[in-house]
Amino acid sequence: MSTTPKVIQQITNAPLPMMLEKLGMSIANAQSALDANSIRLANELAAVKINIGDEEYNLLSLGFAPTFYAFTEASVEMKMEFSMAESESYGGALGFSFGKGSSSNNSSSGSNSNTSGTTTSSNSASNDSTSTQMFGVSISAHYARKYSTSAEGSSSIAAKIVSLPAPDIYFEILKSTIDK
Repeated sequence: MSTTPKVIQQITNAPLPMMLEKLGMSIANAQSALDANSIRLANELAAVKINIGDEEYNLLSLGFAPTFYAFTEASVEMKMEFSMAESESYGGALGFSFGKGSSSNNSSSGSNSNTSGTTTSSNSASNDSTSTQMFGVSISAHYARKYSTSAEGSSSIAAKIVSLPAPDIYFEILKSTIDK
């Protein structure tokens, strides 16, 4: 029995809404991790002090800023291909052959044989003639039934991340703390 209906049923039961929800949650979690990393890097830049002449500066006051990243695009692509083939073949052959065999003459009166192997009759009151024929019949038959199924699937998830400048409010706060 073919397995293709089972495969099709499993594919149609695929939890597409759940997959999209997980993709969305994964992107949100990744975005949160990217933001947390940028904030951690900003704190490290503020903590590093450099002496230039008689004054001490942190890296933020010298213009170094962490890079912020954002997901601008995400896509899910799924491709599925099914194929099913069923073939049935049958056939047969019938052969008939015949050929002429040997013949003999029988008589009710005596017969004499000569050296050549032929039979001759001295009195031919009644002659019976018989002949043997050969024949043959050949029969061949075949039947074949074949099933073939295949199911292929592929999927891909793509996300596009771009670099963004730090938020303007962030720079305003940094400038006000540097001036103090």
